[in-house]
Amino acid sequence: MSNTTSIDDLLGNVEGAGATPATVPAGGTGSIGAVAGGAYEGADRMDRAMALWTPPLQSADQEILPSKYMGDARVRDTIRNDAYVANSANLHRDHIVGSLFLLNSKPATKVLWGKDDEMWEEEFQEEVEEKFTLWAESDECWVDATRHNTFSEMVRLAVGTHFMGGESISAVEYLRETDRPMSTAIMMLDNERLSSPPAVAHDRFVRGGVRRNRRGRPIGYYIRQGHPSDFTDPDAHKWQLVPASTPWGRKQIIHVFEQVRPDQTRGISQITSMLRESHQAKTMRAIALQNMIVNSSYAAAIESDLPTDVVFNMLGGGNVQDESAMTGAIENYMTSYLSTVAQYVGKSKYAQIDGVKIPHLPPGSKLNLMPVGKGGLLGTEFEQSLLRYMAAGSGTTYEQLSRDYSKTNYSSIKAGLAETKLYMASKKKIIADRFASAIFRLWMEEAINKGMLETLKRPNVPNFYDPLMSEAYTDCDWIGASQGQVDELKETQAALARINGGISTREAEIARFGKDHRKVFKQLAREKRKAEELGLDFSGADEMMGAVEAAADEDNEAKEPRDDQ
Repeated sequence: MSNTTSIDDLLGNVEGAGATPATVPAGGTGSIGAVAGGAYEGADRMDRAMALWTPPLQSADQEILPSKYMGDARVRDTIRNDAYVANSANLHRDHIVGSLFLLNSKPATKVLWGKDDEMWEEEFQEEVEEKFTLWAESDECWVDATRHNTFSEMVRLAVGTHFMGGESISAVEYLRETDRPMSTAIMMLDNERLSSPPAVAHDRFVRGGVRRNRRGRPIGYYIRQGHPSDFTDPDAHKWQLVPASTPWGRKQIIHVFEQVRPDQTRGISQITSMLRESHQAKTMRAIALQNMIVNSSYAAAIESDLPTDVVFNMLGGGNVQDESAMTGAIENYMTSYLSTVAQYVGKSKYAQIDGVKIPHLPPGSKLNLMPVGKGGLLGTEFEQSLLRYMAAGSGTTYEQLSRDYSKTNYSSIKAGLAETKLYMASKKKIIADRFASAIFRLWMEEAINKGMLETLKRPNVPNFYDPLMSEAYTDCDWIGASQGQVDELKETQAALARINGGISTREAEIARFGKDHRKVFKQLAREKRKAEELGLDFSGADEMMGAVEAAADEDNEAKEPRDDQ
């Protein structure tokens, strides 16, 4: 082996091999199976029930990009006008982010300094968390380039945007304004502003406004200077190619989406799969509501009991077989009779319908009230099945989506919440945490370069731009929404059991309520010192809790058969 061979030569690709092709032509044997019938009934084209089901076999971008803008528009229209889907969007923001999205810094101390240093780590955590939170959650909204949202509100906006369009796009700004504590700022963008200009419509390296390299890594984003619907804005038809990052690695665009297929460039809302049913359910509810309104109304008719031939004779109609005489008699009779009824009813103070009074009518006449409609499907099992379908498509339970808890119990609620918790936890990691961590990394880069952190004013501080150092500085967790409790006593006992059994920590259990354990511990210490200073004794609380737990256990045993129903 040559002494000049480098590690890159050993581990790199063979010259000319390049990356794996994005698409591979289908093999020849596949068509034979399609004609003769395959081993899988679901893929058998000879089956009569499946013969007309021939969806196209397309790449991820071929499936998403042509339908994305119409799909996004329909999703937004549904959220605006369907209370159930709007509730689902709110559930995502509330269950993932909550009211405050807190930083829990966890620097990789051993990577940074080559050894564990708990004292430095704790000092660094407290300083970074306090300074970042002051900047991020300031009412001055320094984090937002438009100065409208705090950090937590921006994370909620990113989660909501992802729910509507399957992705969140924001640009990184560096504002050189003298009154700002930090120059870093984030500009949230509408998803429609990321698009391909006509000049690159046929460029194979540009998909959905994203310029990629030959391996599919984004290297630039074409951002429209205005929304496509802003026809009065001349800049709406201009694009700017924004690099994905600077030459030294600082992000310029934060594009967050969940890739569900390889070689996927853009995201699409997951609730697109339920739009058809949601739209039809909304139409059904509107029609049913109109029907119920009509059903609550009545049509009134005044009828006469006098036979036709008697009426004719009384009015001088003569022979009822004479058509002209009969027509004239009917006209005279109807004109005279209805005129009399109108005058009589109009002068009668008892001739009311809304007042539920029955009027006195002329002799030989009667008033008939007839319903003009029948009941609809609201509240039926059919509507509930549609709501369950929508709940499955939005990642929530039927009870959460519909706010209907009338047919459930503690066990089923807990099971549903557990499923929702798993779903929301994954979305939090993929969407909210990635978006928040990207902003935290930008803040940390500026703070280090400006010398704002006292804990880093020591010899041999690791370079932020060395391999993995930025990740070591900014390693963290994010404390989002409180998970809530259905039965506080039971779940608190379970939390204590997990802590005492060594399968959980106080940090993790306190984070379930959206709180930082360090701040909770400090507050507990302050309260303990204050109680001792004032001579307060809370030792009887343990005995009281024991009595409460015993009573709760007896009550749970009594209710157990009911929960199993």
